[in-house]
Amino acid sequence: MQSQILPSRAALVDRIALQFEYGQNLICLLGPSGLGKSYLLETFITDKYHNFNKAFVQLSGKMTDQQFMTELLEQSFSNPLIDHALSLSENFYQLYKQQPCGDCLWVIDGGRHLSEELIQQLEILAKQSPSTLYILIASQSVGQFSQAVEIHLEALNISESKQLMRWFFDSLPVEEDPVFRTFLQEAHGNPALLLAWQPEQQTADIRAPEKSYKLLYLILLLITTMLLIIGFLYKADMTEWWKAHYQQDTTSTVATALPAEAVINGPVESKETASEHAQGESQAEQQVTNHDTVDTAQAANGPVDNSVIENRENESHNNNVAAIVDSLLPAEQVAEETEQPTPDEVATAILSNAEPIADEITESEPKQSLVGNAWYLTQPDDNFVIQLLAVTKQEISDKFINENGLQGQVKTYQSLRNGKPWWIVTYGSYSTLNDAKKGVTTLSDNVRKNQPFYKKISKIKQEIASLNQ
Repeated sequence: MQSQILPSRAALVDRIALQFEYGQNLICLLGPSGLGKSYLLETFITDKYHNFNKAFVQLSGKMTDQQFMTELLEQSFSNPLIDHALSLSENFYQLYKQQPCGDCLWVIDGGRHLSEELIQQLEILAKQSPSTLYILIASQSVGQFSQAVEIHLEALNISESKQLMRWFFDSLPVEEDPVFRTFLQEAHGNPALLLAWQPEQQTADIRAPEKSYKLLYLILLLITTMLLIIGFLYKADMTEWWKAHYQQDTTSTVATALPAEAVINGPVESKETASEHAQGESQAEQQVTNHDTVDTAQAANGPVDNSVIENRENESHNNNVAAIVDSLLPAEQVAEETEQPTPDEVATAILSNAEPIADEITESEPKQSLVGNAWYLTQPDDNFVIQLLAVTKQEISDKFINENGLQGQVKTYQSLRNGKPWWIVTYGSYSTLNDAKKGVTTLSDNVRKNQPFYKKISKIKQEIASLNQ
């Protein structure tokens, strides 16, 4: 199993496998060069269908049809004797009769180099192979196959592009880097272009050189030194000016000037006044405390002031909102809440009602036969069934059973695929794959015309479980 695969690519691998399960034996994966088709093919052949006989061929413009046929058949059979005068399908039928290879998975890369003859041979084998044969081809040409299911490989989005680059590069620029952001946008989600990133040449270095910082520090130091010198000179000049101005003011006398004693005693008096004011506030607080103490004593021993009582009642009403709401509830509602049964009474009533129901179920179980999904759940996981039909309408499956006279011989189960209900008709239940292959021979030609295939019971149980989710 490959170590790393993006979520969108892993989902596409599962989608291709699901298309094979639905009966599509030939699938063509389309997309331009560089989107990762080869990597997806390698992941698919590694992770899926471990029990199949696998073959992987990578085509090129120089490879001939005979070389392609030889390489494909040598990987499918052990020591095959290939007749180059015969076609690919004729050689495959002849070798399969001599040494059956079982179920096969062919993965072909570079499908645009296939010739028209090889395309026809692959379509014939996908449709008329004697055993299960799944063919997956990667190509760049649209409409190359007329009978194949075409799946287009989409480009990666921005988040997956970054995730892919983080896997292959130890350090990436920040998302705000204009060069890196432009590179992601112009790559258009192409993995080949994303992995061509060169950090040394495609990163914008927006940092200034170290020399410029040193020059800037030197300039700032010179400016600061000049400002300090100017400040000291200005301070010295202002000191001399204030001294000269103060001496001129003191020489002149002013008639309205305050006495020296008033100037000196003024601050002292203000300090005494402040201390007296603080003392008055402490006395006022003491009086308030004493007043509260007297009110408390009067409330305990004698009459209390009406204003004090009203204030306390308002506080008690404001603090008991829950009690007021409870008092406004109707009496009937309170009675209903108090008359609820106890948990023991409820448990006793449930057990008494459940006993007769359990007896009825026990009596009716032996009379019912398992049908539909329930029958498949009782089968062993390793058993095989033969899938005859898968449709989205139950009327079609019923008509198919009636027209071929399969009443009582087949089983039908329901599953959910892509949000739609499906009805799948199967035949028999075999412990081995060889028994299931023998069971196909007992079917009529009209039934075998739909190319029935084999499916494990474990796979069907998974589909039924997804229906119940």
